[in-house]
Amino acid sequence: MSVPGESGREFTYPDVGAGRGSVSPAGYRSLEMTRELGTGDQIFDTASRRLFGWHMHRAAGIRVAHGTPGPTPGLDVRLEWGIGPIRATAWCRVVDVIDEPGRRGFSYGTLTGHPESGEETFLVERGTDGNVTTRITAFSRPARWYTRIAGPLGHLLQRRVTQRYLDGITDDLPRLM
Repeated sequence: MSVPGESGREFTYPDVGAGRGSVSPAGYRSLEMTRELGTGDQIFDTASRRLFGWHMHRAAGIRVAHGTPGPTPGLDVRLEWGIGPIRATAWCRVVDVIDEPGRRGFSYGTLTGHPESGEETFLVERGTDGNVTTRITAFSRPARWYTRIAGPLGHLLQRRVTQRYLDGITDDLPRLM
């Protein structure tokens, strides 16, 4: 059991921090998607700002309240999505921030009430050749009755949202290449 954060919620899984590893914990499904963004410092800096400013979430149709600070360890983040008045809410807590030369990103884990249980990591990386990529990895399993019933459809939805995250990072980047 974890210590509740500012939202009063706790992690929904025991493997907090496992997103830093290359292998997902047993009993979870894995997801990894990567996209090439271009070359150079400007691409890396722009993509990093979009990541840390929640732009990619918002571009994917996930509502993050304006004024939400950039990811820092321990930050609880309320995510919302839906159509019209039908909205779903999911809380996550930032568990790790990566801020290294050529590598920026963060991981967050699901908190009580989230439809899934697990962790997601968002990275922007610049190789020694200057090529910039973004990579999203996740491990998860259903946490609510409706996500269990959804079965494979839930995994397809997660893949679609992840694709939209990648689109949110890359929109308008070709002008910078």
